[in-house]
Amino acid sequence: MDPLTLAAWSFPVLLLLIMLRVPIGLAMLAVGLVGSWQVYGSAAPLLNQLKTLAYGQFSSHSLSIVPLFLLMGQLATLGGMSKALFKAAEAFLGHRKGGVGMAAIGACAGFGSICGSSLATAATMGQVALPELKRAGYSPGLSSGLLAAGGTLGILIPPSIVLVIYAVLAEQNIAKMFAAAFVPGILAALGYMAVIAIVVRVVPGSAGSIAALPWPERWRALAAVWPVLLIFATVIGGIYTGIFTPTEGAAVGAVATGLLAAKRGGLSLPRLRDAIEATASGTAMVFLIVIGAAAYNTFLALSQLPQELAGWVGQQGFSPYQVLWAILIFYVIAGCVMDSLSMILLTVPIFFPMVSGLDFGLTPEETAIWFGILVLIVVEVGLITPPVGMNLFVIQSMARWIPIRDTYIGVLPFVASDLVRVVVLVAFPAISLFVLRL
Repeated sequence: MDPLTLAAWSFPVLLLLIMLRVPIGLAMLAVGLVGSWQVYGSAAPLLNQLKTLAYGQFSSHSLSIVPLFLLMGQLATLGGMSKALFKAAEAFLGHRKGGVGMAAIGACAGFGSICGSSLATAATMGQVALPELKRAGYSPGLSSGLLAAGGTLGILIPPSIVLVIYAVLAEQNIAKMFAAAFVPGILAALGYMAVIAIVVRVVPGSAGSIAALPWPERWRALAAVWPVLLIFATVIGGIYTGIFTPTEGAAVGAVATGLLAAKRGGLSLPRLRDAIEATASGTAMVFLIVIGAAAYNTFLALSQLPQELAGWVGQQGFSPYQVLWAILIFYVIAGCVMDSLSMILLTVPIFFPMVSGLDFGLTPEETAIWFGILVLIVVEVGLITPPVGMNLFVIQSMARWIPIRDTYIGVLPFVASDLVRVVVLVAFPAISLFVLRL
């Protein structure tokens, strides 16, 4: 079998292994190594590859940001930051129509800015906000749908672990990727709030409200979150202004959240040990997927499939936007069965060379950054797209009294909001590049 045919058959084999519940990292590693063996024709070159595969991937200084941001998220949870963010937002919005739901979205955005993980944001804010939404009289479907959607802000609003991985794969500056994600992230949060405002007015009885708090209590709730705002401003502001690198910023953020958790009494020795173990477990999972993707992408490079595919697309006469839309639709569909990190690692080495060769009227760097933001957003859509969006199952595991059918229906307006945002960002690249161009 020639290398191109072998590479083409590797995709259905990989999907079959995933359907058989083989971990995605191991599946990519196995398919990649066996495929490389077949292309080489002997085991000797493969063994030489294995000697340097792990070192070549994990010696990258940029990847050290992953465990630091994961630890930052763990320590933020111990410090009670998620609850403080929600209470502050609820204090100012809770008495309005749909206000408690909007407060949950705002808290998700705030927690995502110090967490960097969609699933962690959804799980943490679900624990905090679900009881409050139930107490305020929100319908089960709207409650679970808005929290699943709010969780996606964890990978869009900087810092984002998935965005770091994309920057490494596409050889882009991490700070510039963070800058480009800022405005789309704010638009996502505002779009979700607009959806809540519309739903609670169109569907009577879908949401209630709580009594307005006196202004002194509102200010006290707001004062409780100033350390979160300070940490975010220090980390992201320091990265944007070049005071320190993204890795140094992640370290500063982890230390600051640790000190805050200790000050608030949430950082006992057993809890610190649990946080470190959870960080190590999460990092190991990410790095297993990274090394599996590296082996699989090495096999694809040997087969010349990405280059042949890019050449074929160029010969067909498709317009740049036709190619872009086909890729984005693929991501939405694939997101129903794969997690975001796996999709990024698996597909970016194939699609990025293709997009880089197209003329969108942007510089090569702007094209790479804009494409990365679009990919991140459609991957985010996949996280909440029925029937197997990952965030839906995270929220469902914490709200077993809510039928999964209600969650599917409740999240659909938020999916529509995401799709509208994708259309707007494709039509107007300057929105994503606004902060970067400043």
